[in-house]
Amino acid sequence: MDKFDKEKRSEIMRKVTGKNTKPEIIVRRLLHRMGYRFRLHRSDLPGKPDIVLPKYKTVIFIHGCFWHGHEGCARSKLPATNRDFWEKKIAKNKVRDKEVFNQLEELGWRVLIIWSCEIQKKKMGILSRRLEKYLKNY
Repeated sequence: MDKFDKEKRSEIMRKVTGKNTKPEIIVRRLLHRMGYRFRLHRSDLPGKPDIVLPKYKTVIFIHGCFWHGHEGCARSKLPATNRDFWEKKIAKNKVRDKEVFNQLEELGWRVLIIWSCEIQKKKMGILSRRLEKYLKNY
């Protein structure tokens, strides 16, 4: 049973945005401090990647664990109510993600996914080393 009534749940879900989310802004600030320059949400690329580093031919997607079905993550637990709807929704998101990644790779772009659970203060050192290693291996 959902702890919110239908109207409150609907209001919460309407506030979920796809651009300029807090995790995305944190990663952008981290990259900028590391000296990397980038573009945002390039609409000429499949999937409008969150961050585009043209110099490194790399795109970065900041994925919410719930919305993109992060395997093995506690944040990706599906709600008990309307489970069939959520299973289908997340499955469609995963299929779309895979198609977008394949299209980008065919165009010569490298794709990096950063999950929202990886963006925590205590994990910033790990994330910055991961980004540095990934971008240095260009």
